[in-house]
Order: sequence, then C-alpha cells, then structure tokens
Amino acid sequence: MGRLFGTDGVRGLANRDVTAELALDLGVAAAHVLGDTGAFEGHRPKAVVGRDPRASGEFLEAAVVAGLASAGVDVILVGVLPTPGVAFLTDALGADLGVMLSASHNAMPDNGIKFFSRGGHKLDDAIEDAIEDRLREPWDRPIGAAVGRVTHNPNAAGLYEHHLLSTLPHHLDGLTIVVDCANGAASGLAHELYTGAGATVIPIHCTPDGLNINDGCGSTHMDDLIAAVLEHGADAGIAHDGDADRCLAVDEQGNLVDGDHILAILAVAMNRAGHLADATVVATVMANLGFKHAMRDAGITVIETGVGDRYVLEAMRTGGLALGGEQSGHVIMSEHATTGDGLLTALHLLAEVARSGEPLSRLAGQVEKLPQVLVNVRGVDGLRLAVSAVVTVAVARAEAELGDSGRVLLRPSGTEPVIRVMVEARTAEEAQRVTDALAEVVRVELAID
Repeated sequence: MGRLFGTDGVRGLANRDVTAELALDLGVAAAHVLGDTGAFEGHRPKAVVGRDPRASGEFLEAAVVAGLASAGVDVILVGVLPTPGVAFLTDALGADLGVMLSASHNAMPDNGIKFFSRGGHKLDDAIEDAIEDRLREPWDRPIGAAVGRVTHNPNAAGLYEHHLLSTLPHHLDGLTIVVDCANGAASGLAHELYTGAGATVIPIHCTPDGLNINDGCGSTHMDDLIAAVLEHGADAGIAHDGDADRCLAVDEQGNLVDGDHILAILAVAMNRAGHLADATVVATVMANLGFKHAMRDAGITVIETGVGDRYVLEAMRTGGLALGGEQSGHVIMSEHATTGDGLLTALHLLAEVARSGEPLSRLAGQVEKLPQVLVNVRGVDGLRLAVSAVVTVAVARAEAELGDSGRVLLRPSGTEPVIRVMVEARTAEEAQRVTDALAEVVRVELAID
C-alpha cells in the first residue's frame, strides 16, 4: 500500500477513496499524534474545520468533526472558506489544528483532507506518517465533560477578509475586474473583498451548488474569463481554483498572465518597496527561463526548488524569504500568509496595476516567455537517468547548442515509469526539434527491458 498522504494532504474519489470512515479515523489519529507531541499541553485542544462547496464535503465535514470531538478536541466550524482562510483562522483563533476539506482544482467527484498545525502551517511529512501509522489503533475514549464540543463561528469569513484587506499596499480605485471563482470556496467572499479594496467587480462562476465546482471554469479553464474581460473592457481578470489557494490572471487584451508573470510583478514591486528579503524570490525548476532573465535584469536572485509548493515553502523558511511560487499561480507571501493564497496574490497584483498606472499587459511584458515543449517518455527507468553517460552527453550537447537562450530539464516521475523531457528555446520549432532528439535518446537508452 502506498503512502496515504500525498503532496497536499489526502485526496481521491469521495466516498470511494476518501470515505466518511477514513475522515473520522484521520480526525482521531491526528488528535492523538498532535497530543503526543505536546501540542495540547495545559489546555483543551481546539481545531478549526472548513471546506469547499463540494457536495461530499458535507458528510466528510461531519465525519472529521465527529472524529475530533470524540477524541476530546473542541471544534470550531468556519463553513465554506478558501484553504488559506482556514490556515489563517487556525492561527488567528489560537487553534492547535486546522482541517480543510477540499480537492482544490480537481473535478467535483474528488475530495481531500488537509491538516494544518498550530500557527496555520502544513504538517511535516513525519507528522503525516505518524497519523497514518496510528489509524484505527485501540484507544481510551474520553467520556462526560472530556468529549469535544462543536461550535460555529459566524465571523470567520469577516476575520479573514479583514486580514486580507489589511495587507493591501494600494487601493484598487478605478480598476474594473472580472473574477472567476470556479464555483468554489471563494464564491461567497471574492465580490465583497475586491469591492472593499476599491475595484468595480464583475463576477462569473460564483454560484456554487455543490456539483459545479471547477466545471469548465476557474484557473484550469480560462476561456470564459478571457471572453468576459474583452466583453466588458475590464482592466484585468482573476481566476481562482476550487479552494482559492492560487490565482491566474488575464490582462486587458485577453492574454493569459500565469504564475511566472505574477511572481515577477510581485517580486519587482516588493523589491522596490524594500519588502523582498535579500532581493531573492523562490521558484521551481519549471519556471520559464524568461522569468529568470527578467529577475536577473531586475537585480533579483532566483532560488530554484523541485516542483511542489511544499518545496517552495521549505526554501523560503530556510532562507527567511518573503516570496515564492509556481507557474500554476500558487504564490506564497510569507509576510502575510503561511501558504499559497489566491485572494491575497490577486489583491497585491491588482494593487501594483493601480499604483503604477500601467496596464497589466505592460507589467506582465517584463517576462518574455520562451517557447516551451514538454514530452513524457513512457516505459523508461527513471532511476537510471542520473547515471546514464549517453543521456548526460546528449543533454550537454543540447545545452551548448541552446546557450543562454534556452534550457533543458529532464525529470523522472515519482509515481510511474515516465521521464519528462522539457526544452525551452528561442523558437517553438527549435524547442520541438531539441525535445524530440532528447526524447529519442531517453527512449532508446533507458527503456525498461
């Protein structure tokens, strides 16, 4: 059996993989593990629980709350809120544990369970492993007044909104924006938030019914947002995913503004204001070379990590850094949040548009994206990649040919016999040619017998 926890909590098909029984058992095990670490010492333990609007979130919320309360944990229900909102409230309400029920950008039939420790931080791998190891263990159940109590906090969304607005470096007066909430967790909050920041807001896909989350909308389906921006002559469009921990944007001309663009705009703005620690930003190896060139030209250092927000977070914590993110629009601003926050990111992106008086297209234009081609080579042994002299020589030749105007990245999958071959180059044709040549070398040299 594989590890239950993935890179972002437990996730799978709701009521098949992620069941009510599993949610209850995880709640109990999390309470026991965190209790043993001393997290509850000297006080009654307290947890914050939130969810996105998926229909399955209703019964999974009830199950995880039952598990926590039966283990003696008092539970504060905060309702439908973005994942970063639950992380914030875990800290703001002095909770020992936060639980978010969401499968982020996944389709509606999926759901997931994500835990936060005191302060709103994601759990370490070791803690997740300990929770998994202690599922369904025998235990002494509290009785009487020792069982947990369950309350609702009707002010939770307001507290989170107030926090977001308190970080705003410049009001959005004069901006007209279209906001696509993917019929997800930000749907009940986004219009009021962006209006409160001064913008004129045109909402789309902000009417969740429990079934329509991420359905042809949000940050994974941008066509409706592009069309709405052009139709209304808006200054920008903002797209969130189902749990609003990320955002992508559309400029006034209908062009996609991805995570690389957003990260660059924020890095330059924060550096100018003296808020970019060590004039350094963290990005993954998948960041486009054009982003790195833009940062070099702006005098900003880029630290690269593996793919995944947990690796970005780790590098930021290690270096005491203020900004990091991914192409997907998952941006972490550590001065204001412990995890990626799409609403926070959008507010600061739009604030720079308002402050500068420049259209978003011009701000995003500082990153000249190089054409990128990605090929998945299947049926190959990723473990042999690092020790293959033939592949190493082929990569070196490709890198010498591309020079500073391109790059090569070979990355084995962690879950299947696949090596991802990615090439960026001056032209799409060159990128395709180099990718195809390298993919053929990998296919021949590393084929599984």
